[in-house]
Amino acid sequence: MVKYKYIGDNMKKITDINIKNRKVIIRCDFNVPIVNGRIKDDTRIKKSIPTINYCLKNNCSIILLSHLGRVKTQKDKEDKSLKVVAKRLEKLLNRKIIFINETRGEKLTSAAEKLMPGEIILVENTRFEDIDNKESSNDKDLGKYWASLGDVFVNDAFGTIHRKHASNVGIASNIESCIGLLVEKELESLNELKNPKKPFVIILGGAKVKDKIGVIKKLLKKADYILIGGGMAFTFLSSEGFNVGNSLIDYDSIDFCREILEKYPNKILLPIDVNTTYEFNNEADNIIKDIIDIEDDDIALDIGPKTVKLYKKYLKNTKTVLWNGPLGVYEFSKYKKSTNSILKYLVKENIKTILGGGDIVAAATACGVSEKIYHVSTGGGATLEYLEGKKLPGLKVIENQK
Repeated sequence: MVKYKYIGDNMKKITDINIKNRKVIIRCDFNVPIVNGRIKDDTRIKKSIPTINYCLKNNCSIILLSHLGRVKTQKDKEDKSLKVVAKRLEKLLNRKIIFINETRGEKLTSAAEKLMPGEIILVENTRFEDIDNKESSNDKDLGKYWASLGDVFVNDAFGTIHRKHASNVGIASNIESCIGLLVEKELESLNELKNPKKPFVIILGGAKVKDKIGVIKKLLKKADYILIGGGMAFTFLSSEGFNVGNSLIDYDSIDFCREILEKYPNKILLPIDVNTTYEFNNEADNIIKDIIDIEDDDIALDIGPKTVKLYKKYLKNTKTVLWNGPLGVYEFSKYKKSTNSILKYLVKENIKTILGGGDIVAAATACGVSEKIYHVSTGGGATLEYLEGKKLPGLKVIENQK
């Protein structure tokens, strides 16, 4: 049995309660990237399947809830419907999904009342309720309404478990609740980082340093090395006095970078070369430059081959890796090489790797290695906040149930 020490040992898991023949509400994380009506990466949908299948084996009738992106205006609704997710889910489960194109009302209430064992409803994007700021503000009436649709609530959306929303905390405040198989696996894997097998290396990329300050402070003493890439590398380099041209800089974090580099000069590794260009796109000419050769008009969009070689040297005998954020702008083919190279190296060397954050997970999926990684977390902010030791509202409300 997994122990969740910072929130207590009373966490209810789906295997701890009787769900047989019951109407189960599952909060999933179907917040997947959709371009021109097509799902680019269905990792999060696939990760929800074990919990759904567990409920089906227990003869449950199932109501699925999820958000998709941010919705603040009526126009936002046009490309944020979960209908495309319903179609993908039908193929993955090989069974009909009843899609209800509303978030509350007579149509949804009636469908939930008539739902038979083995049938599945997918409710429209919960963020549609944010037109009136109901979902994200944890509106009590909305949470109570959603809870009234079923008998038991399963929170299996780790990606939003750090949020206090009506579709997680609101529902769990009204009916018997537990965590699903995905959330349980997430916590079990992340808890391994409390006492990781060493050498332990952290790879940090992505845009801004300020998003990572908490986890850097929390894990720096445990880590043997932290390898820095992505846009955040240029804030560190700038704090050291390097000219980074027009590359991304998180000015609010300059002082933090300087202080942490002074305190741990032998633990934090920065790029020694980068892939630069003069426009933020995939068409403009690019050139590899050493850090000392960056010019005022340069925009660095990836770490360079010398840095990749250096980082692999420090990863060679590593036992555990935590990686958050890609090392370059992986959406552009010219600037995904370093991220892909390191991902393939970790797989080749069979290094236990935990990927945290949507962007690096998407990169691993596109690279074709996600299935070979030890653990691919579906959380971004939730992963970082959990590792920082923060109390996550979606977990706390379940742990507090007696």
